[in-house]
Parts: sequence; C-alpha cells; structure tokens
Amino acid sequence: MSPAGQQILEQLAVVEQLRAERRHEPAHAERVRMVKAYQASRFERGYADLLTDPRYRGAARFFLEELYGPQEFAARDAQFGRIVPALVRMFPDEIVGTVASLARLHALSESLDDAMARALDGPAIDAATYRRLWQRTGRPEDRQAQIDLTLRIGEALDRYTRSHLLRGALRMMRKPAQAAGLGELQRFLENGFDTFGAMKGAGDFLAIVRQREEALARALFGGDAVTSATSASGGASMDDAAALGQLP
Repeated sequence: MSPAGQQILEQLAVVEQLRAERRHEPAHAERVRMVKAYQASRFERGYADLLTDPRYRGAARFFLEELYGPQEFAARDAQFGRIVPALVRMFPDEIVGTVASLARLHALSESLDDAMARALDGPAIDAATYRRLWQRTGRPEDRQAQIDLTLRIGEALDRYTRSHLLRGALRMMRKPAQAAGLGELQRFLENGFDTFGAMKGAGDFLAIVRQREEALARALFGGDAVTSATSASGGASMDDAAALGQLP
C-alpha cells in the first residue's frame, strides 16, 4: 500500500482507539461531547459574519460541519477504513494526499478534544473554562498543526476547483465510487468542490480563518506559546482580547 494509504489507516486507528476508550467511560464520553459542542458554537459565533455572507457561507458551513462540527464521524471513518485500497487505486494521488491530511486532522482533533475533556472538572464550559482547558492540555504546537491542516485541506479544495479535468473526473467517479463503497468520500469531495468553487477563489476566506484562529490560539495560550509559529506563517493582526471575544 502507498505511504498515504498507510497513513490514513494509522490515523483512523488512533481515532478508533480513542472511541473504544470512551465506550468504556460514559462520563468521559459526555465530557468529550461537551467540548465538541462548545467548539462548534465558538466557531458559529466567531464566524457569524462569514456564515451569513453570500460568498463565504457555503465554505464556512463546510468547515463547521465537515471539519469543526460536534457530530460523530464513526460511519465515515468505518467506510474510509474499509476502502483505503480502493481509494488509493481509483482516485488521483493529489486527492489521496488530501484524504490523508483529513485523516491526520481528524486524529489530531480527536486527541486534543480527548485531552481537554480529561482536564474538564466542572459541569459546563464557558469562555474562562475553555481557555483553562487549552492551557491545562498544554499543546500549542498541536493546535497550530490543527490550524495548518485545516487550511491545507481548504487550499487543496480551492486548487481542485480550478482543474476542469479533475472536476470532470470526480463527477465521472460518482457511480463507480458508490459501487465501491466510497459514497461518503465522494459526497465530502463533491461538497468541498461545490462550496469552494462557488467562492470563485478562496484566498481571502482562508486568510480570514488563519488570522482568527491564530489570534485565538495566542490568546488561549497566553501570547508567547505560538509566536514563532504564527510569525512563520505571516502572523495575525487581530488583537488577542478581541479574539477571546469569540468565546463567551
């Protein structure tokens, strides 16, 4: 199997291990659900302008529902795990690489959510609690990697929309993908193509997401923890206090 295919399987195994542990710890599983729900509501507040903007709302909704959402992706993961050999065989290498990035993002996000849930010692999450959970988890580099992977997927989808050949090939893959058990992956890719294609260029959208997420990361970790990472990627101009305004 290709390195990308092997990476997908390894990342899905990480997620399944975390799920297995939660099945044996219902209270912990509920805390994970709380963390995910808070983060989804944080995204909705922090990106309310994009979620209602005619140009950006489709892509913002895609990020919320496919990358940031609180929903359980067990069915999608199980399908991906079964069809990795077919995925590697049937789809172009670039798309396989994007799916590998998606799998890595998924595993990293689940790991961070799990760690935050284990640090949660109260019945609810508010802005102060959320900041405290990130600081107790103490993984600013992983938070930066999470941001980078999210944007890498967005950049890939934006790039794909400019390839008429790739878009046509994806449409032609619809029936074979369904027959091979790749329907959920096909839906994800077509949804990404459609929402990013509708923007007619995702550069501004992705720049806004990076700016806001990196400013929020600096605010959550106290300012210094992600300075080098954000400087390397161009920095973020939003004031850290304003970034925390996303949280209440």
